[in-house]
Amino acid sequence: MAHALECYFDGNADAAVRALWQRLEQAGVPSLATRTHGAHRPHVSFAVAGAIPTAARRSLAADLALLAMPRLWLYTLGTFPTNQNSLLLCPVTDAELLAVHVAVHDALAGRVRDPWAYYLPGAWVPHCTLAEDVTPAQLAAGFAALHPIEPIRVRITEIGITDTRTGEFDRLLTY
Repeated sequence: MAHALECYFDGNADAAVRALWQRLEQAGVPSLATRTHGAHRPHVSFAVAGAIPTAARRSLAADLALLAMPRLWLYTLGTFPTNQNSLLLCPVTDAELLAVHVAVHDALAGRVRDPWAYYLPGAWVPHCTLAEDVTPAQLAAGFAALHPIEPIRVRITEIGITDTRTGEFDRLLTY
């Protein structure tokens, strides 16, 4: 089990990502929507840990309420260099986004159990997953189906903690 701090998108950006999922499906690439039977919502994760306890969540919500959440430009189509092929849509990573990410981790420091190293400052690759665990042929077909990508302007409208095992969502903030 893990807890993920996830930032969800405004309606237009959510619909645009879902349209990309549909294009993948039409190209024979199982999108994240299919793998989760439609339960998955487009998002960017800022932190993942074995557990984010209630006290840490309250503190994080208070700190996040003081920050201006940046708008994102989802613009880069990419993948991680692993043998678990994923197709990703990544935002332009600017100083404002990185500052919010560092603030999140400052608020969580010493308050979570088993933080995942891939999400820590300096290692984090912000992304919205489009497809995962696809074959190399499906990955190539996914790139072909989506390239060239049209940028998606994202306003974050909701932040919360998702239990990655059960899907249970604990809303921390709504914008």
